[in-house]
Amino acid sequence: MIDAEDVRRIALSFPETVEKEAWSMPTFRVAGKMYVTIPDDQTSFAVRCPRHERTELIAAEPEKFWVPPHEAGSAWVRVRLAALEGPDELRDILVDSWRQAAPDHLADQHPDLRPGVVAG
Repeated sequence: MIDAEDVRRIALSFPETVEKEAWSMPTFRVAGKMYVTIPDDQTSFAVRCPRHERTELIAAEPEKFWVPPHEAGSAWVRVRLAALEGPDELRDILVDSWRQAAPDHLADQHPDLRPGVVAG
């Protein structure tokens, strides 16, 4: 089963990612921008997600994606670890969030960091 340590390991494998504690939880940042957090219960993680896409994700897979009421106005979505299909899906979700936060020049330097591209 995928757990919070898998989130940490994959996130830290991305270029220029640093881990920083904020709000008493681990957060992961690229170029100073946060792109993933692991809340206290460690059963889910939060990633960047444009609101229009978030609505579609939640409607399509409510057992996997959700937003707590206090984050409803944000451009973030939570992902339940137990609902993931495997490490490739976890990596794709994290890559998508990393690309939203990374500066264009950094993302362009790493074409291997695209959803669906197997890390090599």
